[in-house]
Amino acid sequence: MAEPAGAGGPGTDSAGTGSAAGGPGTGGAGPAARRYTAREAVALLARADDFTELPRPDGTYPPDGPLSWRGYDEARARAAARTGEEESVLCGTGTVGGTAAVLVSFEFGFLGGSLGERTGDRLAAAYAHALGHRLPLVSLVATGGSRMQEGMRALVQLQRVARASALVRAAGLPQVAVLRDPTTGGGWATLGAGADVVLALPGAQVGFAGSRVRPPDADPAAYTAEAQLAAGAVDAVVPCEDLPDALALWLRLLTGGSAGAGPEGREDGGGAVPPPPALGRAGPPATGWEAVLLARSPERPRAEAYLDAFFARRAALGGDRCGGTDDGMLCGFGVCAQDGRTVAYAAQRGTAVRPAGHRAAARLVRLAGRLGVPVLTLVDTPGAANDAEAERQGAGAAIADLFAAVATARTPVTTLLIGEGGSGGALALAAPDNTWATPDSYFSVIAPELAAAILKRSPDRVRATADELRIRPQDLVDLGVVRGIVPPA
Repeated sequence: MAEPAGAGGPGTDSAGTGSAAGGPGTGGAGPAARRYTAREAVALLARADDFTELPRPDGTYPPDGPLSWRGYDEARARAAARTGEEESVLCGTGTVGGTAAVLVSFEFGFLGGSLGERTGDRLAAAYAHALGHRLPLVSLVATGGSRMQEGMRALVQLQRVARASALVRAAGLPQVAVLRDPTTGGGWATLGAGADVVLALPGAQVGFAGSRVRPPDADPAAYTAEAQLAAGAVDAVVPCEDLPDALALWLRLLTGGSAGAGPEGREDGGGAVPPPPALGRAGPPATGWEAVLLARSPERPRAEAYLDAFFARRAALGGDRCGGTDDGMLCGFGVCAQDGRTVAYAAQRGTAVRPAGHRAAARLVRLAGRLGVPVLTLVDTPGAANDAEAERQGAGAAIADLFAAVATARTPVTTLLIGEGGSGGALALAAPDNTWATPDSYFSVIAPELAAAILKRSPDRVRATADELRIRPQDLVDLGVVRGIVPPA
């Protein structure tokens, strides 16, 4: 996709920002967004004596760049004098919370943090170092896009970055992006949105279109970190003071399952996790209708209780990366309280799951597979959302994709049915050969009330229908649908 065109004049330092110098408050999201230099951003995460710059790639560049843009060399020299940097990106290695990583930090003060050929050379070298040394890569992004003074030679650097990122991803190495102010253009569409986990600083301007190239009637609020979080494109908005701990936890989680095992000889994080013990009722229900009532009881333990008991620490992924979120599906990674290994989780919260929830869960399962991390899923939904808006959002395609993700999971998936298991919206999240049930749960092809209606039975036949459907946990064991009923701890 083409980068949005900037103003194009000699003083335009980037594709879409409103500041050549990169000073605070210019072209950003407002006073809430603080701008850091490249080295200040690194210093938030790693000690100065722990950060080692990578060797800078050799290269011969023509005077005034590939377009012979008059005054370009002078503009670069002024930017270097102002910032102390020779290019718009700083690349090196450092330790974040005990995890060694490759750190890529943009200097917005250098021509608006724009990407040119030299930037591409540095980024390609950083990805190659991460790949060669099997290190996670952290991008601290602050860029206005591709550099106008280098034209298409600048834009094609996005292809280089995309390929390098894909190679790192295929090797099972995690990538985390931290979006600073501003993150726009190709930098957002590659290093930012292309990362496995995307964190953002509060108030940061985040969007493909920078402030100089938006439509005249554009709503500035739509181009903020908070808006991207609501749209499912960002996993979390993290205050600066919390960023070191948040990033340290994410790196621990994303590297703790496989230690970078990669697709060849991939480890499985210690095998499938055992199902958590039941937190509610001890014995199974006597009738099908009792099973329904127990599963629908407001007193029954829900997903949050199971996750709190299973994990010592956890961090949540947010959204489906396709423009949607669903509070009814919790996804993320955590440290198992029992053995300390990393486990990924996708948990339904007892509501009808929307398409964004199914897509988020599929994203979680595939990411866990790339990283060699086992998965725990918790099933608890009356079914998939089936309103008109859900249909417009692609309910069928989202459910199909989740079925495929679970069916082809590269690491073991363990499922615990903790409440209602309503039709395909529940089954899509269930492991085909490793699903367990709690005593206060049920699984059904459809809710008993709806089954009776479809069969043209009177309302007084609903309870009998529940029995005939054989939806109790013990029935599910007999039918071979679940492996067993988990007892309380």
